[in-house]
Amino acid sequence: MNKAQLVEAIADKLGGRQNAAEAVDAVLDAIVRAVVAGDRVSVTGFGSFEKVDRPARYARNPQTGERVRVKKTSVPRFRAGQGFKDLVSGSKKLPKGGEVSVKKAPKGSLTGAKPTVKKAAAKKAAAKKAAAKKVTAKKTTAKKAAAKKVTAKKTTAKKAATKAAAKKAAPAKKTTAKKATAKKTAPAKKATAKKAPAKKTTARKTTAKKTTARKR
Repeated sequence: MNKAQLVEAIADKLGGRQNAAEAVDAVLDAIVRAVVAGDRVSVTGFGSFEKVDRPARYARNPQTGERVRVKKTSVPRFRAGQGFKDLVSGSKKLPKGGEVSVKKAPKGSLTGAKPTVKKAAAKKAAAKKAAAKKVTAKKTTAKKAAAKKVTAKKTTAKKAATKAAAKKAAPAKKTTAKKATAKKTAPAKKATAKKAPAKKTTARKTTAKKTTARKR
């Protein structure tokens, strides 16, 4: 019986071929995913599916007889339940009609056989996440510190440049101010110098008046 025949066999019980195909796919997918994750899928009366690790070993090639190194690997394993074994061995007879009288699975039977493994995996995942968060936090703090240092250096350089420019500009302003004051004072001195001879002429006029008065 292949998968298509299995779907046909349970189609009438599940209300059609489509529903049967979806049910078979869902069951097989759940079993495969659980076994790959390292869990054991146990169905009471039917059997259990589990993952088995095989260590590295030496084997012989059946065609050449050469000794070959086989790497470490993991393989799936199915172990039949006691009810399944009894039906196959013939100690129990199959019913003529209806479903096989396999024991009903109790609640929680489709769970992993090693819950501690799940807890350990969850703890490891949490530890990895915490370590990743710490690493990212350290990187962000280092980047922020480097950015602060760079900005501080830039601001100090800008301040030094502005100070140097201010020092260079200050003497130029002073010299221009001195030149302006010198220009303003120079014409005033010349004007005073020109006015001085005017006083002499007035003095000469007075002496001339005095001489004329004496002549009379």
